[in-house]
Amino acid sequence: MGFGPLELFIILAIVLVLFGAKKLRNIGGDLGGAIKNFKSAMNEEEKASDDKSTTENQVQLDKDGGTTIEGKVESKTNEKV
Repeated sequence: MGFGPLELFIILAIVLVLFGAKKLRNIGGDLGGAIKNFKSAMNEEEKASDDKSTTENQVQLDKDGGTTIEGKVESKTNEKV
């Protein structure tokens, strides 16, 4: 019991009469812009997540000893001379 093409056409005609063609065009443009911004924000979040993962891996390596973020080599044990 879905909507057929005739029912959808009638609903579209009623919406067009109520809001007008210019208002519908503006709504469509705003909706498209919102979707575009949402997608770009999702891509930025994924990129930030990848960068954070890489940084966390580097920190883990630094805790195990070896090269620090500054590039210096440190021993795992602190020996007094």
